[in-house]
Formats: sequence, structure tokens, C-alpha cells
Amino acid sequence: MINTKYRSDAPEIMDDFNMEGEILRDALEKIASINRLLGGNKVTLDGVKSLFENKPKDQIIRITDIGCGSGDMLRALADYAKEHELKFMLKGIDANSFTIDYARKLSADYENITYKCKDIFNEENDECDIMLCTLTLHHFKDEEIIAFLQNYMQLAKVGIVINDLNRNKMAYYLFKALCFVFRLNDMSREDGLVSILRGFKKADLLAYSKALKPKFFSIKWKWAFRYQWIIKTK
Repeated sequence: MINTKYRSDAPEIMDDFNMEGEILRDALEKIASINRLLGGNKVTLDGVKSLFENKPKDQIIRITDIGCGSGDMLRALADYAKEHELKFMLKGIDANSFTIDYARKLSADYENITYKCKDIFNEENDECDIMLCTLTLHHFKDEEIIAFLQNYMQLAKVGIVINDLNRNKMAYYLFKALCFVFRLNDMSREDGLVSILRGFKKADLLAYSKALKPKFFSIKWKWAFRYQWIIKTK
């Protein structure tokens, strides 16, 4: 039986920033496909929309996606901005150079998306209006989460949108079923299960919020077994 009372500290294979090759590329594609199928991109997009509502349509909004992976979320935002005549300047950051190169290739037709390979804990980070963290926060330990968000509460001038996994037994077993449907490779299957066990209960996010003391925050459970955590910095 799986115990989800506490966050797991087990490592994920994808945490190796030097990883590259076909297995990683396949994993990035499958993660993006599953995220789209289960409505994960919408969770982040809705959070972004809540932060810039009532702002002028001609205002430039700088959005930085931490742990951007293949850039699927950024392309979805760029498509939304184009459809609604909004001015988004989008930047993706990831610590894996192979992943960043792959994201650049997929985003070649998007003039308003740029990418940078960097370790956010060991390099200086730039200001933005909105910081996104989609399926990335669970990779960090509790103390790293606090340090990371304290930093970006200063850098993100409007707010932060976090979309991450609910640590839940049902989610764990449903993901096992998805592994067969999507024919996930061994790395994707193993990392996916570990990711769920490294995910969050609402009490975890409330504890982080208490430590961070933001001006305003909201935590909402979303399908499929996600939390949308919005922090306003202005």
C-alpha cells in the first residue's frame, strides 16, 4: 500500500540535468500530451488570466516559466495571446540544456518566446510580471520551495502561478493506468509515480503560504489531481 501522508524525498531520473537523448525527448513529449489531455495547461492559463484581468490589452506582460520543459505551456500562452490580441513576452527557463534546445526547436515559429538554460538556485534571476511553475515545484525540497518563492515574490511584479500535483493514492493508481494508455517508457513511468509521491496536500501549501506571508494567495484543487496556487505580489 502506498503511504501519501508525507512528501517523498526519492529522486527522479529526470532530475539529472545532464540527461539527454531520445528517452528524454520521448518523456517530454508524453508529459506535454498528458498535461494537455488532463487539462493541466488550462489550470495554469486560468491562473495567468486571473492576474492580468482588467489590465489594458496593449500592456506588455512579461511571463517567465520556471522548469519549462519542452515549452508546451509557453506555446499555449503565445497562442492565447495571439487570439486575444495581447502582448505577452514569454521566457522559459530549464536547467537541462538538451531540454532547452528541444524547446527552442519546437518554438521556432514563436517570436515572443525565448529560452535560457540556467540553475535558478545558483544564478541570478531576472524580473518578470508573472512567474509560472507548472509541474516543477514538486522537484524541490521544502526548504528550497520557501527560498525559491521568497526570491520570486520580489522578482514577479504581479504574481506567481503554481500548478502542481496533489499527493493522492487514487492519482497514483490512475497514473499507473495512464502508463499503459500512453505507452510510457520506463523512465517516464517511474518518474511519474515518484512525482505524485513528491506532490502536495493542501496542508503543505498552506504551511508554505504561512511562512511566505504573501499579500494574497488562493489554493484550489483542480482536475486531474492538481493544485492551482496563486500568489499575488502587488
